Amino acid sequence: MFRGSLPALVTPFRDGAVDEKTLIELVEWHIDEGSHGLVPVGTTGESPTLSHQEHEHVIELVVKTAAKRVPVIAGAGSNNTDEAIRFVTFAKKVGADGALVVTPYYNKPTQRGLYAHFKALNDCADIPIIIYNIPSRSVIDMTPATMGDLAKLKNIVGVKDATGDVSRVSDQRATCGHDFIQLTGEDPSALGHWSQGGVGCISVTANVAPRACAEFQDALAAGERDRALAMQDRLLPLHRAIFLEPGVVGAKTGLSLLGKCSDEVRSPITPALPETKEAIRSAMVHAGILNG
Repeated sequence: MFRGSLPALVTPFRDGAVDEKTLIELVEWHIDEGSHGLVPVGTTGESPTLSHQEHEHVIELVVKTAAKRVPVIAGAGSNNTDEAIRFVTFAKKVGADGALVVTPYYNKPTQRGLYAHFKALNDCADIPIIIYNIPSRSVIDMTPATMGDLAKLKNIVGVKDATGDVSRVSDQRATCGHDFIQLTGEDPSALGHWSQGGVGCISVTANVAPRACAEFQDALAAGERDRALAMQDRLLPLHRAIFLEPGVVGAKTGLSLLGKCSDEVRSPITPALPETKEAIRSAMVHAGILNG
């Protein structure tokens, strides 16, 4: 269902508002470049600074534009269970293929609280849910045991793992079963994640290099190790450069260098420093997606 290269889409802005025309163009570009799915309104989509109306409008526009050509996993996370229910229910209503739900952040629930949160989401709408486990941002870490309990529920189908520990794939396969969809949220370790049994990446770099990221994932799926290693070497400097500042800054900087999107972001995120922009430009040249 969900596999390969799944760009964590940026939300383009122009003069402070969502740039609908550019968003539609980006969706078409990603599909043309071979992306295997789309993930709007996650962290890279600047979900913390979108209003509820903007959040829902972006999801609806991406779903409508994609028109089932590739699956759309709608960002639907919140540290407020009722708010997350609203987002998950909306994703189902407008025809998204899945919902990506981050573990509740800041209020630091127990493992029991995490289970209760995701159980409520499982029960609120009949839509596949991907758990987003990112302890560096949410402060709490869902254990493989808790994830295994959730995997028994009908709609909890997978995880976006951003723990930085590729061995989690094996641990989670033991508790969740072999059919549980395991995606990484970290581009640099995507190759290692696959080697442990992962099936794809919800990728920030794919905003800038969709074809290369899709071909990298295709090589991994085909067992073409040498080809995948060569592409990893091409892409690794770009993975790193994009995160010299918050990932959305790197992604929008790269897109602006390609002429695809403004680098406008919303406060408290700020545009890239000149030295960051130069590092991203250089890495894009190295990756073969920008002329030197």
